[in-house]
Amino acid sequence: MIAIYPGSFDPLHNGHVDVIERAAAIFDTVVVAVFANAGKKPVFDAATRVHLVRQAIALPNVQVEEGSGLLVDYARGRGAGVIIRGLRAVLDFDYEFQFALMNRRMAPDVETVFMLTGEHHAYLSSTLIKELAGYHANISTLVPPPVEAALARHFSRNEA
Repeated sequence: MIAIYPGSFDPLHNGHVDVIERAAAIFDTVVVAVFANAGKKPVFDAATRVHLVRQAIALPNVQVEEGSGLLVDYARGRGAGVIIRGLRAVLDFDYEFQFALMNRRMAPDVETVFMLTGEHHAYLSSTLIKELAGYHANISTLVPPPVEAALARHFSRNEA
C-alpha cells in the first residue's frame, strides 16, 4: 500500500524523520510530499526542501517529491490509500482531525492515519527550529546534518 506523508518540511526535523521511518516500516511505499504552506513564507524553496529530505532519508521504500493541489487529489493521483499525519500534542489533534474529516468527506477511499511522534521529539516544530537556527543555537540533535548545514548557510548569508 502507498501512503502519503505531506508537509511543508521547512525545515525537516527529527520528529518528521521519526514518523517517516516508522511509516516506512508499515507501508510498502511512503511518498514524502513537500507542499507549499500558503500561510507562511518558507526559509527554503520547494526544490531545496525536496533535496534536503532526500539527503536525510535513505530508505528504499521512501520517495520524496513536490506536491501540489488538493491533498486528496494528489493522493489519488499517486494511487495512495493512506495519508499519514504526525501528532505531537492534543492541539495538533484538534487541527488535524478537522482536515481528516474533510478529506474523508471528499475522498472516502483515502484513509488518514495519525502517528504519534516519539516523546523525545514531541516539542519540536519547524518554527522553533528556524528560530533557534536564526540565533545560531546548537540544533545538531534536532535536525538531520544536511538540514543543520543548510540552515547555518541560510542564516549566515542573511546576516551579511
